[in-house]
Amino acid sequence: MDRSQKSDLVAELKNVFTETSVVVITRNLGLTVAQSTDLRLKMRDAGAQFKVAKNRLAKIAVEGTKYGPIGDMLTGPTALATSIDPVAAAKVAVDFAKTNDRLEIVGGAMGETLLDVNGIKALAALPSLDQLRGTLVGLLQAPATKLARIAIEPASMIARVTGAYAAKAA
Repeated sequence: MDRSQKSDLVAELKNVFTETSVVVITRNLGLTVAQSTDLRLKMRDAGAQFKVAKNRLAKIAVEGTKYGPIGDMLTGPTALATSIDPVAAAKVAVDFAKTNDRLEIVGGAMGETLLDVNGIKALAALPSLDQLRGTLVGLLQAPATKLARIAIEPASMIARVTGAYAAKAA
């Protein structure tokens, strides 16, 4: 890799660090190409990225960003999982690590907050942004549904009483 390619990679990583909400650092303990491809596809489906980068270049890219403290975690064969959704990258990485012992979660950060392995696992246990939005919409819709049901209920009660009297008279 020549100097210009390295500077391009550092610029790309710096851009990723400024746009992302969470960074999960993983350690690759001998993933096969098929396993790595599978993990990348799962990350992409969840709206996250999984990137292997040289630690030295990643440390340079992380300087001056809110993820500066993660530089100490970048030792050994590491890879970075990032996403705009604060839960997506952590969820996919933790789920993949449960079924594959060749991927180890090292830690990460959410903004300026450093997270250890347990912090990443706790983050992965949270519902995703889409699930939270769905819950919020359901909560906002529930009062309107209840109001409509209350408004319709007196008319349906009159119809049932009238129907009962009609059935009794017949």
